[in-house]
Amino acid sequence: MTHGMRSDTHTPHFGGGGDWRDTAVRYALLPLRIFLGVTFIYAGLDKLTDSAFMKDAGSGSIGDMMRAIRDSSAIPALVDLSLKNPVAFGYTIAFGELAVGIGTLLGLFARLAALGGALISLSLWLTVSWASDPYYYGNDLAYLMAWIPLVLAGAPLLSVDAALRSRRRQRTDGYP
Repeated sequence: MTHGMRSDTHTPHFGGGGDWRDTAVRYALLPLRIFLGVTFIYAGLDKLTDSAFMKDAGSGSIGDMMRAIRDSSAIPALVDLSLKNPVAFGYTIAFGELAVGIGTLLGLFARLAALGGALISLSLWLTVSWASDPYYYGNDLAYLMAWIPLVLAGAPLLSVDAALRSRRRQRTDGYP
């Protein structure tokens, strides 16, 4: 008996052919990569260019923000660690966000970049947005969950990683 419904669950990520569903599956993570990459680049640049943020104290400073959330965070010791040198912590987060965003957008060491993004989001969720009530008002948990598919899948298309993988495959296919 012939059915009109597809029963296959695997579609190739490389090579041509296939219908629109195969194409949709191949490109499914691309919008997420673009969104997270651009967002993290913007977040890093925003921190680096905000004159008030990279200060130990004062309105809008990283130091005052960390002191304000210390008692409501899930892990106060993590906040205490950042308070030893809030400016250095701010620069670390900003440059980390830039590295993660660029790596994700370009698909360069994509799984590592996504893991970095997940760890940044996890640390922000456990500190800055932990007290959000209800929990879904805090966006850091949603970012953490958004990074997981990229940690698992990497950047199989339109990425530096894919180009390097293809180049390695061509080189090894050329040898007997």
